[in-house]
Amino acid sequence: MKRFKLIVPVVVLCMVALLAMQSIPAPKSKVVIGYVGGYKGLVDVAKIKAEKLTHINYAFVNIKNNRAFLNHEATDTLNLQRLNQLKTKNPSLKILISIGGWAWSENFSDAALTDTARKAFAESAVKIIEKYELDGIDVDWEYPAIAGEEGNVYRTEDKQNFTLMLKALRLELDTLEKNSGKKKLLTIAVGGFSNFIQNTEMDKVQQYLDFVNLMTYDFYHRDVAGHHTNLYNSKIFPAENYADKTFKAFAAAGVPAHKLVMGIAFYSRSFTLKPNSNKGLGDSVLTGKYGKGYTFIKDSLINQKGFKAYYDEDAKAPYIFNALTKEYMTYDDEKSVKEKCKYVAQNGMGGVMFWEYDSDRNGYLLDQINRSLK
Repeated sequence: MKRFKLIVPVVVLCMVALLAMQSIPAPKSKVVIGYVGGYKGLVDVAKIKAEKLTHINYAFVNIKNNRAFLNHEATDTLNLQRLNQLKTKNPSLKILISIGGWAWSENFSDAALTDTARKAFAESAVKIIEKYELDGIDVDWEYPAIAGEEGNVYRTEDKQNFTLMLKALRLELDTLEKNSGKKKLLTIAVGGFSNFIQNTEMDKVQQYLDFVNLMTYDFYHRDVAGHHTNLYNSKIFPAENYADKTFKAFAAAGVPAHKLVMGIAFYSRSFTLKPNSNKGLGDSVLTGKYGKGYTFIKDSLINQKGFKAYYDEDAKAPYIFNALTKEYMTYDDEKSVKEKCKYVAQNGMGGVMFWEYDSDRNGYLLDQINRSLK
């Protein structure tokens, strides 16, 4: 990210400070937001440790004809009803629908394009949470004004329309909040890179939001084996993106620290490296893919089956490498999660979120989050 010296009038600084302080107040404790994948079918709710979470974001709700809709209504209905029942174990637990995601963001641009489209989208999304007695909406648009998955519609004017869409959602939520007498949340998940900030108006957007979930993962590289969810930059293989940079960039863009939520990866990114690779980190990549979840890595791969575990002290990030098969995996573990939680506390962030619950079925990382944030 390039830095420029600017002379900013005192009045502008005061206006920015007032904007940051307005609307939604800082939380009294740190949030633990877990994404639960309903797109895969029925959720095994019995395995969710509700008492260790503050929020569940149900992923995902789709968009069609400028409206939010449940892609598999029968399954989604059961999932949402069962997730709501977790409140018997944790009465303060909040359940939100998450709209979009990587695969279902292709229609966001159309839904945000006009006042009519935005109102239809906002009304349809709020009707879902009203029907299922849920607590809010999470918008995961990947990405405004930037190409995400191949085939996604995106426009330059998404930058302003993203703000207007969130304003429309907040207005509809305010009406439901008034009618129900219950607080209704609005959050977003954002790309953890500077280009996301450049193509949005985060200083304006934040006033409508309770939390901004930083996707501080998927920082991997096509050609070289790097970290995908590192807190700091690596000296072994310096890269463009890392969580510390992401947090500071969003804060500088006008989002109050208490609304920013650190992303933790419960899954790995897996790579097959070239035959001459001998150290893993920094070696050349042949192929890459979405990797195994942390439970499998911890129980079945770390220092087993030819894999050797490493930890990059500068980046605060673990990885494993198999010198024989040339397989390399990058992920979060208990040590890196502890460092991220410490960072959250030291910087006054809102808390942590993770993708996704099923990737760590034995709860190693969720347990560490709870220990660290106490």
